Amino acid sequence: MSHMASSCSFNIESLPHDCVSEILSHTSPLEACMVSLVSPTLRSCANSDTVWRSFLPSDYEDIVSSAVNPFILSFSSYKQLFHALCHPLLIDQGNKSFKLEKSSGKKSYIISARELSIAWSSDPMMWSWKPIPESRFPEAAELRTVSWLEIEGKIRTRILTPNTSYSAYLIMNVSHRAYGLDFAPSEVSVTVGKNVRRGKAYLGHKDENKRKMETLFYGNRTEVLRNAAFDEGIASPSKREDGWMEIELGEFFNGEGDEEIKMCLREVGYQLKGGLVLEGIQLRPKP
Repeated sequence: MSHMASSCSFNIESLPHDCVSEILSHTSPLEACMVSLVSPTLRSCANSDTVWRSFLPSDYEDIVSSAVNPFILSFSSYKQLFHALCHPLLIDQGNKSFKLEKSSGKKSYIISARELSIAWSSDPMMWSWKPIPESRFPEAAELRTVSWLEIEGKIRTRILTPNTSYSAYLIMNVSHRAYGLDFAPSEVSVTVGKNVRRGKAYLGHKDENKRKMETLFYGNRTEVLRNAAFDEGIASPSKREDGWMEIELGEFFNGEGDEEIKMCLREVGYQLKGGLVLEGIQLRPKP
């Protein structure tokens, strides 16, 4: 194996620099980084602008120009720009966050709560908009009280990486004053064109003290409904690395066309609920 590797390395290194760079531009960022470790000659080829410009999305100039703080994107090579875009970047007046996947160069977006369509969100008695330290956006939305919860986000497929499978997630947290969020499961869906994928998920978590409080407040029917639904294996929020929680809304395959994606969460049990802190909706490539 080592003999084959050295022979292959020799053959590649014997090619013109531009030719090697062109070959590497058809690989992936991870593979280019691995090749750069083989020898100084291949490192020079693997670090070239030809290679790293090919790893950038075709609309990278539009993304850079829409950055809230473009000064953090100062770069002297396309490799530096690529790695800068692998960190979350606020774009579109702070209403979206953009990031490239480091190993693949595929796009990931987070749509802020302000960019979502939220039922009753303009009523200060039902929703509170405020800056919170853990949010990447200027403000997040906290649910005060509502009996009908509906959250919808939209985005175009053309701004995502083509020929890639994506998942959509609602990014949220639950405040210490939360109630009613696990009374009944929410309906979740992702619609691309005429294709719809539906599922169910809980917004609340299984905190025993809160369960007891809700049982006193709502009565025994809360426990009956909740336990029946949990027995069905309905998902509940999971922890993220950034400290937030997330609920998967659905997945889809993004081809090469331009269609509208609708991502929705709806809970119309008509039972009062509150304490949901909403950050936004993320679309990220599936592993």
